[in-house]
Amino acid sequence: MKEEIKKFLTYLSVEKGFSENTLAAYQNDLSQLAAFIKEEASKSGKNPSWTEFNRQAMLAYQLTLKERNYAATTLARKIAAAKSFFKFMMSEGKITENPTQNIASPNVGRLLPKPISLKQVRQLLDQPAKQSTPEAKRDRAMLELLYASGMRVSELISLNLEDIDIEGGFVRCFGKGNKERMIPIYRQAAVIVDEYIREARPQIVRRDDEKALFLNRRGERLTRQGFWQILKGYAKAAGLDEEVTPHTLRHSFATHMLSGGADLRSVQELLGHANISTTQVYTHLTSEHVRRTYEKSHPRAK
Repeated sequence: MKEEIKKFLTYLSVEKGFSENTLAAYQNDLSQLAAFIKEEASKSGKNPSWTEFNRQAMLAYQLTLKERNYAATTLARKIAAAKSFFKFMMSEGKITENPTQNIASPNVGRLLPKPISLKQVRQLLDQPAKQSTPEAKRDRAMLELLYASGMRVSELISLNLEDIDIEGGFVRCFGKGNKERMIPIYRQAAVIVDEYIREARPQIVRRDDEKALFLNRRGERLTRQGFWQILKGYAKAAGLDEEVTPHTLRHSFATHMLSGGADLRSVQELLGHANISTTQVYTHLTSEHVRRTYEKSHPRAK
């Protein structure tokens, strides 16, 4: 059971950009849940398992937490951790039914995404260009493509060679629910990715039948954890004080697109958000752009 928790925490770190403190809290919450499952299993002589944990057991766990008189915020976080974990387990195909289905979601508020400035993006993207190794060319292509497209890191590392259209300036990716979308990429990004494919990738790949676009030093598909380590190194080299995660470039892409005049629906489509409300969180970060547009457009504001 610990292995599934570990994978989930990695997902939260790499995909969601959660802080170390939040990750530690979630680890504690889920370890507590696992301990509850083990204790209940021992009473019935069964083996503890995530797959055997159902909605009735979840309600019993929720009642146990309430009986311990946790603060409201702590209780909300523990329930939220369980809901997020089982949603992840469903998406990974580890369980067939979500035991937190229709369990009331605690009101824990919503954190605004933290983008970096255009200047900081440039500083970050310039770092791999200072080296000429095959790995550096790969890294430059990954960072440039991630910022050009706003893809999730899981989508980036899942790309195959056939998913890139250099001439057309498009990348095809499969998002949540295996939904396909075609994302345009600017010319500079296409050129950098093309250079990697032609010059660097042949020096890294080990097998002729390898389809993965981005490879590690063993010639295999790069992992989320591998990309996370690469990004941390370049962020440090760029002197970025803010905590930069793979999700940071996605947040920055969305914020900079809206600030540049892109409409919300277009950004929603590019990001692969199912609901416009998910994309609307970025509008809070572009208030200055909205103010300038208002003052420029309204006849009484001139």
